[in-house]
Amino acid sequence: MSEIDPATLARQLAGKLAATARDRDRQGGTPRAERNLVRDSGLLTIGIPTALGGGGASWPQLMQVVQILAAADSSMAQVYGFQHVLLATCQLFGTPAQSRRLLEGTVANRWFWGNTLNPLDRRLALVTTKTSRVLRGDKSYSTGSLDSDMLIVSALEDGTGKLIVAALPTARPGIELFDDWDNMGQRQTDSGSSRFTDVVVHDDEILGPPGPLGSPFASLRPCIPQLVFTHVFLGIADGALAEAKAYVRTRTRPWLGTKLESNTQDPYVLSHFGDMVSQLTGAQAAADRAAAELDVAWRRGDAITPDERGKLAISVAAAKVLASRAVLDITAQIFEVTGAGGTGGAWGFDRYWRNARTLTLHDRLDYKLSDLGQWFLNDQWPTPSFYS
Repeated sequence: MSEIDPATLARQLAGKLAATARDRDRQGGTPRAERNLVRDSGLLTIGIPTALGGGGASWPQLMQVVQILAAADSSMAQVYGFQHVLLATCQLFGTPAQSRRLLEGTVANRWFWGNTLNPLDRRLALVTTKTSRVLRGDKSYSTGSLDSDMLIVSALEDGTGKLIVAALPTARPGIELFDDWDNMGQRQTDSGSSRFTDVVVHDDEILGPPGPLGSPFASLRPCIPQLVFTHVFLGIADGALAEAKAYVRTRTRPWLGTKLESNTQDPYVLSHFGDMVSQLTGAQAAADRAAAELDVAWRRGDAITPDERGKLAISVAAAKVLASRAVLDITAQIFEVTGAGGTGGAWGFDRYWRNARTLTLHDRLDYKLSDLGQWFLNDQWPTPSFYS
């Protein structure tokens, strides 16, 4: 890894992404050129331990990178964040030999990972034939799979119903990835569908033991994507506020009859900005604390206890709730300060709300609130699942 710190590298990359982000948001499709910018940035493998050739970045550093990128381009920030979620999956679910092989391969080949791990979609089966085990079926929400080099795949074992997670080359015969993601936001995450037609799976490609959520340490896995989402939300809010600030300073005029020299002195404009900044400050503090706690838990490894895991899950849930609410309010409230002119298509301010609204629906916030209530009222930790 470069000797330049990850945040500096992220700001350099964010500047390049921001130059085209507004237009690419309208176009959708696969951001191949932008993914190559990530590959060339020095950021692709910063979370891999230095002993395996990576950068050895901490989880707070990785989350900071995600947030910086999200302020410029939240689609690329999500795909980048899941690069590290999927590398963590190899380490948490796989054996030490599997983890080493996959992480060293990522460093050597600059693999970009795609996600077809979607436990709610139960249509994909691992079937035993006379000669091999194969994957048959479909998956939805295959984020980042197009233009990836490796995939993390979840399926149900035929006959037992057991959930398995495997690491496969994207180019494996029988894998089809479809460019059918057409949602209103996060339009360049390639979160479309995929199909597996008799895709051969070798024994050493199935991760485990411990396998999916197979130990307290392995059950850290759900906390990581939840924190990635949290920092994407914070980055979207950062980007929206920065653009609103620049627009109000340079494009808006004082309201008729106020006798103010500048709209930046309007008490209602100031109040709106104060409200947005206070929401973002609180959510940021909770997210920073959760990221620091994740780093401590990660370093505990197999020594982590269920109670330590539960405490982390509560911190992550609280941070996600605060960040979700903040980004949805901020990306709507910016129009109160930019005014009617800010709705012009040339500015593209609507993309912040569309991206936030799309991604905050990934998993229902009601269940995060229920987890927090159960913990506070009944002293119960969240039950580990792929969403808590």
